Amino acid sequence: MAELKIISMDEVPVEEVKWLWYPYIPFGKLTIVHGDGGEGKTTLILQLAALLSRGEKLPCDDTEREPIKIIYQTAEDGLGDTIKPRLLSGNADCTQIKVIDESEAALTMLDERVEQAIAETGARVIILDPMQAYVGAKVDMNRANEVRNILAQLGRIAEKYCCAIILVGHLNKAQGNKSTYRGLGSIDFQACARSVLVVGRVKDKPEIRVVAHQKSSLAPEGKPIAFELSAENGFRWLGHYDISIDDLLSGISREKKSEQAENLITDCLSNGKYPQQILLKKAQNAGISKRVLDEAKKSLGVKSIKKGSGWYWELPEEKEASNF
Repeated sequence: MAELKIISMDEVPVEEVKWLWYPYIPFGKLTIVHGDGGEGKTTLILQLAALLSRGEKLPCDDTEREPIKIIYQTAEDGLGDTIKPRLLSGNADCTQIKVIDESEAALTMLDERVEQAIAETGARVIILDPMQAYVGAKVDMNRANEVRNILAQLGRIAEKYCCAIILVGHLNKAQGNKSTYRGLGSIDFQACARSVLVVGRVKDKPEIRVVAHQKSSLAPEGKPIAFELSAENGFRWLGHYDISIDDLLSGISREKKSEQAENLITDCLSNGKYPQQILLKKAQNAGISKRVLDEAKKSLGVKSIKKGSGWYWELPEEKEASNF
């Protein structure tokens, strides 16, 4: 039986969170990057690894950094024919990227070689791709108590070495469900991770992929970031992209959202001025961001009018006339 020990919160020192990529990937914690098959998760991770191996700036982040060592484990792709060519395409410094040899024994999350490799190489990042392959053959991914035990151990290693542990995973096939419930296995995977990112493609622009924040426990959610993945241009970062996770997974593009926003405004304002607060609430319920709504408002030439203590939106006269 474990000895009882009491911790007094006044004796606990305040610690500042350190970031590999603010606010997407913290050091010393678990991060999950998941998405449907073929959406570009592994390519994204390898491009990030290439930048980190050279100490270059990450997308939408001006932080100056030094090159770091990375451990990358894959159970799906060949090192020589798939992984290294992708790293070289990103101009990676391959001397900074290490792999634990699994030729004699497959690796699991509870394998002592995980901690040994981090300690020996000084790696600041370890990537398990896909995470489902590294839970261990005897572990039921759908049983919370088994998942919690594994992730708690992995979390302790991440914290001990201030190492970012990134678990790359597949989403399940439950189309139409909220993104929170589409991770494979127990929801405890996402509960234990401090940051969860979703990768998907814009369905009417299949060459454009987006990584979006699903969960952020240590900082405000980061804005979605897009990248292009095409035969013509290869891989290139595109910057911030305005789309929600659920819209990304359901295939609704920003252009479709803009159209929805314009239709909502036109419908609400067709009979004259309309309360701003109610309109904002309707947009929120429809999954339309304030930015998209404001762009639609500007496009339609909608005017803001104050009446009493409240604000109202009103279509310009020519728009009102066209509705009759």
